[in-house]
Amino acid sequence: MESSSAIIAADAPPPPRPEQQPPPSPPRPHVVLVASPGAGHLNPMAELARRLVAHHGLAATLVTIPDPSAGPKPNDAHSAAATLSSTGFATIVLPSVPLDDLPADAPIGTVLFELIARSIPHLRALLRDVAAASPPLAALVPDLFAAATLPLAAELAVPGYLFIPASLTALHVMRTLVELHDDASSGEYRDLPDPLLFPCGAALRHEDVPVGMEDSKAPVYAQIVEEGRRYRLAAGFLVNTFYEMEPAAVEEFKVAAERGTFPPVYPVGPFVRSGSEEDATSPCVTEWLDRQPNGSVVYVSFGSAGALSVEQTAELAAGLEDSGHRFLWVVRMPSLDGENHSDMGKRGDLSGGEEDDPLAWLPEGFLDRTSGRGLAVRSWAPQVRVLSHPATAAFVSHCGWNSTLESVSYGVPMVAWPLYAEQRMNAVFLSESVGVALQPCARVSDGVIGREEVAEVVRELMEGEKGRAVRRRTGDLRQAADMAWAPEGSSRRAMEEVAGRWRAAALGREEVRQ
Repeated sequence: MESSSAIIAADAPPPPRPEQQPPPSPPRPHVVLVASPGAGHLNPMAELARRLVAHHGLAATLVTIPDPSAGPKPNDAHSAAATLSSTGFATIVLPSVPLDDLPADAPIGTVLFELIARSIPHLRALLRDVAAASPPLAALVPDLFAAATLPLAAELAVPGYLFIPASLTALHVMRTLVELHDDASSGEYRDLPDPLLFPCGAALRHEDVPVGMEDSKAPVYAQIVEEGRRYRLAAGFLVNTFYEMEPAAVEEFKVAAERGTFPPVYPVGPFVRSGSEEDATSPCVTEWLDRQPNGSVVYVSFGSAGALSVEQTAELAAGLEDSGHRFLWVVRMPSLDGENHSDMGKRGDLSGGEEDDPLAWLPEGFLDRTSGRGLAVRSWAPQVRVLSHPATAAFVSHCGWNSTLESVSYGVPMVAWPLYAEQRMNAVFLSESVGVALQPCARVSDGVIGREEVAEVVRELMEGEKGRAVRRRTGDLRQAADMAWAPEGSSRRAMEEVAGRWRAAALGREEVRQ
């Protein structure tokens, strides 16, 4: 007779088999992106990296180059270390390089190009490490100011693509500049045509060309021409735009690629930030904007570096007051040299006391007279959250390209108020070609936009016939922007075409290596 223990053992279920684990996913081909200093370049490139990981089966590392104006960081002279961002791609900050031998008054473009050139040895070492991993490096993607790094892609036998965080129209201007010098003798530099025709047919006056391209005799002009010549080393261009925003330019570049006169161009945007939870709790949103009627507020902001003169600040304040419309104004410290520009320029002595408060520079009694109808905030507001808010109806904008795409993506028409860099060109393009902006006229005598003009352009955009057309056009482009990155959207398909090519080539090289 069997023992009870034997009976129990016989009746017991068999021990569970160990669960079979799915085979590990093969390593993803690796793309390295290189961003030059500045949030205007870094933010859209970070979004590109996120989408390469999320939608296109690639691993990505975003390499940034330290801003020399921020000073050295502790231990940054040693090897760069990678950290994984919350969005799935790695980030690396290259070691700082010395620039103290450059003249103190060197143009910012000169400093930037020199910074990139001196950072190449650090980037080369990093890329060799990535190339030695499995699978090997799939592509190198520097931004528009880092074309000097493209030969590193050739050294490692991988494609090098340039990322253009600006418009395709800006790339057209750069291409025109380079072609203007194709038959020029060494050391001979020519001015751009005046006017310069955009692919869409609009005309760009010489006074509105991007900073650095105005004077062919300036040293930075030669550097820009040489940078543009390096663009021809690229296997292609990824541009932060979408077809419906610049159809004529897209078609023009298609023809150039077919003829072999310029590398292929891929519109892969718009890359627009999303509002964070922190943005949603900002007091200017929760305590003021949330309480305003839908479609009633004019948002006024000139970017993270825009500075108006003291006189222009006063005229803008008076115009907003006289317009009769609600407004949310991000007020920054004014420039004291009488000019509107980037606040990287001279700002005068603004040290101590209430002079550190930008609201202290507003006209006397302005805040009291506009209380309830308007809100002025110091230096910063959660822009994406504001533009996506149902109360926001219009945007007085400096026309930086990131702000432009954010405004279009959320269907907010603009008052085009450019300050520096390529913004004057953008303003012409947006108002005369795309039709999503109205541009006020400055006084001929001093370049200031007067209070009457401010009030008139705000009222026209909010109430007038021209404003109605601009609002309608912006609404149409919002739908097109939404569709561009839908599963079958034009920008997503363009990015997948390139990403598929990168994946296939990288895996092919891996098979050969094994």
